[in-house]
Amino acid sequence: MSTPTLQQSPTRAHSRILGLGAYRPDQIVTNDDVCQWIDSSDEWIRKRTGIITRHRADEHTSILDMTLGAAEEALRSAGVAGSDIDAVIVATVTHPYATPSLAAQLTDRIGATPAPAYDVSAACAGYCYGIAQADALVRSGAAEHVLVVGVEKLSDVIDNHERTISFLLGDGAGAAVVGPSDTPGIGPSIWGSDGSHWDTIGMTHSLLEVRDLSATAQSDTESAVTALETEAQLWPTLRQDGQTVYRWAVWEMAKVARRALDAAGITADDLAAFVPHQANMRIIDELAKQLKLPDTVAIARDIADAGNTSAASIPLATHRLLAENPDLHGGLALQIGFGAGLVFGAQVVVLP
Repeated sequence: MSTPTLQQSPTRAHSRILGLGAYRPDQIVTNDDVCQWIDSSDEWIRKRTGIITRHRADEHTSILDMTLGAAEEALRSAGVAGSDIDAVIVATVTHPYATPSLAAQLTDRIGATPAPAYDVSAACAGYCYGIAQADALVRSGAAEHVLVVGVEKLSDVIDNHERTISFLLGDGAGAAVVGPSDTPGIGPSIWGSDGSHWDTIGMTHSLLEVRDLSATAQSDTESAVTALETEAQLWPTLRQDGQTVYRWAVWEMAKVARRALDAAGITADDLAAFVPHQANMRIIDELAKQLKLPDTVAIARDIADAGNTSAASIPLATHRLLAENPDLHGGLALQIGFGAGLVFGAQVVVLP
């Protein structure tokens, strides 16, 4: 008996980003505000990071609120209804639930049910990972329109007194709708990881450690109040080995960026814009220098006003760059994300 031949979805040659959206919380935190908690100064923070202010969500603004705000603008910009979305990918490391996913909740809110939905935990490379997957889904025929959101409420995992990373971080969300195209709109993705530096950026405690330490604290303390104070101190927060991250980002990510240019069949001279992860202004400037970007290339420096927003940083920076430079629409942009894992992702895209 012969085995029947399976049918497959018709494939497409190309995909592109159809529209972008952004959500920035109203609350602005200045360097002087930050210096209430750490021994530093506005001058030092500006010089070392390029950050002047950062947006942070208040206690009444949830990560879903930010995700939905960015997603709705991206849908309007793309001219696509929520019901036309065939898959939803949310890149985040700050959704308060390990499961169910934030993407599933978002899918319901935008009217995209029963589209498949899942979260991606790839830190500051999460948005580039999402674009890589959306590109593959559209071109494979598995989806026609894919919504990708990078969102973080990093203020939930900040210890304001911690000196290695807390003063860098902000909150926000950026979104993109990816759909079919008659011409190439997303170049080959160069993505990967280096787990040998797994603990370079991460949390102070795992959830298992919190559980065990919390149980010990409650058994040893004399009052419920003291136990609660101890539990609060055990809440997992972010920290990093700044020097190791800086060296890796500058030297290794320049190589990844060049590979993305080569894979797309272009040179730095062909770019209209460069949108790196907004980690640190010195990293951005050094990458631009190593890539020998001509003066004609617009470089995203959203970090000055937004801080480091992890998975949200590239779509937020792209959104602002286009708002301030309308002539960039339709041009080529090199985007590259890198962060905890250590993970990285890059691709050249046509700006919507």
